Amino acid sequence: MNGSLSDIRNIYCVGRNYVLHAAELGNAVPGEPMFFSKPTHALAWLNGGDIRLPAGRGEVHFETELVIRIGRQYESGIALDELVDGVALGLDLTLRDVQSELKKNGYPWLAAKGFLGSAPVTAFRPFPGLAPLAAADFGLLRNGKEAQRGNIRDMVFDIPTLIGYCAERFGIGPGDLLFTGTPAGVGPVSEGDLLQLYYADEVWGEGVVRLVR
Repeated sequence: MNGSLSDIRNIYCVGRNYVLHAAELGNAVPGEPMFFSKPTHALAWLNGGDIRLPAGRGEVHFETELVIRIGRQYESGIALDELVDGVALGLDLTLRDVQSELKKNGYPWLAAKGFLGSAPVTAFRPFPGLAPLAAADFGLLRNGKEAQRGNIRDMVFDIPTLIGYCAERFGIGPGDLLFTGTPAGVGPVSEGDLLQLYYADEVWGEGVVRLVR
């Protein structure tokens, strides 16, 4: 798996980082990166096993994201290739009904975003650099049919901007993960759905999960 989930320190996530995704949920595009976090207990491997979804808490939505892993302590001016040591695909699973209620009341999103198993990731691969990553799309197949497709070129805030913003305000260092935002096409999952994450039309790792309640 190229590392252990127990080695992960912080999970930073970015909301509304693709214009069309913000629009599909009726949200404005933020003027600066909008960060939230998940507990490390939310992590799980996308390795062909099951992900157990919360029961009785409304719809769970999939959000497919490119995930980067930080390999060393951030320093101003550090090259991205020196800082990032791995890249994966992940799901930001979201209790959408819960999130909508929290947003309406101005409450934090933890109950909607941080439940057990809400941050499954594929095995990490060596970071190839931004240009190679932007050369192909990533996305999600749901029961064999394409549900999401995106490209990091379409991010509102690119990866260097996200890292610099995060480092300045929260700190960033070895073992931290950054979920970089989801393209349009998010939607609810159903029990028994088979989700496959792909990059450049190749399923990453096993990258398969069957959802159960």
